[in-house]
Amino acid sequence: MQGWSWGRGVVKNAFFYVIYIIIGWNPGSFDTTSYPVPVNRHHKPTGHAMTYSLRSIRQSAVSRPVLRWLRRRLPRVSETEREALEAGTVWWDAELFSGKPDWSRLLDLSRPTLAAEEQAFLDGPVEELCYMLDDWAINFHDRNLPPEVWSFIKKNRFFGMIIPKSYGGLEFSALAHSAVVKKIATRSITAAVTVMVPNSLGPAELLLHYGTDAQRNHYLPRLASGDEVPCFALTGPEAGSDATSLPDKGIVCWGERDGERVLGMRVTWEKRYITLGPVATVMGLAFRLLDPDHLLGDTEDLGITVALVPTDTSGIDIGRRHYPANQGFQNGPNSGTDVFMPLDWIIGGPERAGQGWRMLMESLSVGRSISLPALSTGAANLAARATGAYARVRRQFGLPIGRFEGVEEALAPIAANAYMLEAARALTAWAVDAGEKPTVLSAILKYHATTTMRETMNFALDIHGGKAICNGPSNYLANAYYAIPVSITVEGANILTRSMIIFGQGAIRCHPWLQKEMAAAARGDGPDAVAAFDQAFFGHLRFLTGNLFRSLFHGLTFGFYATAPTDAEPLRWYRRLSAASAAFTLVSDVALALLGGELKRREMLSGRLGDVLSQLYLGSCVLKRFHDDGEPEADRPLVDYCLTRALYGIQQSLDAVLANFPSRFVGFLLSPLVFPWGRRRRMPSDPLTQACARLLLVPSAARDRLTDGIFIGSESDPLGQLDAALEAVLVAEGTEWRMKEAGISDIDAALARNVIDSGDAQRLRRARELTRAVIMVDSFAPEELSRRAARPTRGAAQ
Repeated sequence: MQGWSWGRGVVKNAFFYVIYIIIGWNPGSFDTTSYPVPVNRHHKPTGHAMTYSLRSIRQSAVSRPVLRWLRRRLPRVSETEREALEAGTVWWDAELFSGKPDWSRLLDLSRPTLAAEEQAFLDGPVEELCYMLDDWAINFHDRNLPPEVWSFIKKNRFFGMIIPKSYGGLEFSALAHSAVVKKIATRSITAAVTVMVPNSLGPAELLLHYGTDAQRNHYLPRLASGDEVPCFALTGPEAGSDATSLPDKGIVCWGERDGERVLGMRVTWEKRYITLGPVATVMGLAFRLLDPDHLLGDTEDLGITVALVPTDTSGIDIGRRHYPANQGFQNGPNSGTDVFMPLDWIIGGPERAGQGWRMLMESLSVGRSISLPALSTGAANLAARATGAYARVRRQFGLPIGRFEGVEEALAPIAANAYMLEAARALTAWAVDAGEKPTVLSAILKYHATTTMRETMNFALDIHGGKAICNGPSNYLANAYYAIPVSITVEGANILTRSMIIFGQGAIRCHPWLQKEMAAAARGDGPDAVAAFDQAFFGHLRFLTGNLFRSLFHGLTFGFYATAPTDAEPLRWYRRLSAASAAFTLVSDVALALLGGELKRREMLSGRLGDVLSQLYLGSCVLKRFHDDGEPEADRPLVDYCLTRALYGIQQSLDAVLANFPSRFVGFLLSPLVFPWGRRRRMPSDPLTQACARLLLVPSAARDRLTDGIFIGSESDPLGQLDAALEAVLVAEGTEWRMKEAGISDIDAALARNVIDSGDAQRLRRARELTRAVIMVDSFAPEELSRRAARPTRGAAQ
């Protein structure tokens, strides 16, 4: 019996060791104690030797050939690409790439909340600034902020929101910075851009993280007070989205500065699209630094470098303006030829020479998380409040236009988009405040915030009709609509962001094993590299296998057993997003295995996979907001609409990926693992669409939550007047119905026949007067439109 037991144990463990060779399961979990094991001549167990031997066999027979094959398939990664891939941090995006997100990690986070002094700033200086702004005059007459607005912005340190108090700044959180930009954007895009640029990708951000003490002490107080106006010059005619190819160069050399011979660099550049450039006093400048005479060391091409340059330096040509999309914010080209700069103008000093690209990537991930999402959210919130009110007070065919199903179909996505964008804006800004530099999530937010703003504004203009297309002081939508292409284009063009960055960078940064495999492959095929690759590769196989079965199981059970928090509602959405995460991870892994580095050139596939990751994140943001708000029942239609739409989008994107897989056979095999019951997801139902639309038509706590943080103004302001009209129309609604039933439309006649009393008449007159004012559009005398300033001379194209 002893021999039988021993033999049974050997057979059992041999079976598991074979599985270990194939998949890499941990042999420490195998049973080596229940049954006797062989001993060597020194009477010591041979299990560890056997494990080591099997691992060596596995590495030789499997890992080394796969590593060599992988090294041939992987494209060469340049230094700038490597820095971009390694820049920033991963956070909730890694959970979404796990196939089984830990929802407690998200829901246990404290609710994003402003500090008392931040809220006071919003209620005080920001509100006051909004009252000072006349967006029509700014963009169509002055094409600039008026002098008193510039003074107010500087005096109240709007340019110093991210600068610590020790340097004279406001030291606001990213959430507060975002809230300030959002509110100003609902009044004037030009003012919002003017405020947000110095606080995002600009000299202050770079100085705080990389500057020398001398640079910080000199510049930060002056930036905070507005004595210095900053800009950042990166984009040029030959280097737009491909900023790493910028031709601007600096040559390390000796020169003279303030009468002294100093080691410096002569820089030649040509830039364009530089916001605040025409009025900037100090410029962050990106260029490639070369050291042909080896004055700094053995390296000749030091790489992309960032310097801080006073704009009054001899040789700089600055001051001309672009006029982007009829927006009055300062933007223009600048250039310089052989401009000498001391090396200590490099941000961080000479030791930071060549580190500019990584600095920019990390700073850009922070800026993209805040500025454009805030601006986009402000526009969506404005559209939601204004369009809902207009749809209620504007009547056609005897009914408010908001009661027509066709209009409801357009109102619902406006409401849902406003809810979703605010959820994503607040959560991502909170992540930045927590110390994250969310490179992937910032790309998701930049792309989807700006494209969602475009969709929202399109619907809003459709509902407003002629009211929204006639320019003038009373048009509260048109200028935000005109500015949409600016947001779509800047800080990474949207097509590039979707097709190359979101998934291309997300797959490498967020995947638990892929970056480790790539790092091992870059080390060659020596023993250490093979051992590292072996661990990563078989970890990857375990990960893939787990998600394969997880995706199938959750698909068969409709996600009922997928991971979800125990104390949050509605549970079904958490479960369905978890199931979608498993399906996404499975398809992503198989696509990466089949295509390798070729995937980055298959941009349509990459874009669709990026869409899935994006919808997973945006859906998570919606659930987090609903949880933080206390799960109000009135908001549930918005949550249901957002999640229904997100899961439908995920289904459609995965279906398109499988239909266009490089191997149709593999796509065919994957399809039942991802969709075992077919494509069952649908867009939101008509009743749900109507429930969302009707939230915008009447004042309520839900409507106020949906549009919180925007500037409304007084009754003399367009949006304030619209709010007043909505309230007046609802107050007079009963009076209108009594007169309609009596067959009377004239107020005096209704009074004479005692259908209404004097109070009713007064309320009805006010409602009709405000409605009339709201639906009217601006008109101009012919001479007003024919007046022209002196025609500007046509300069060279920049």
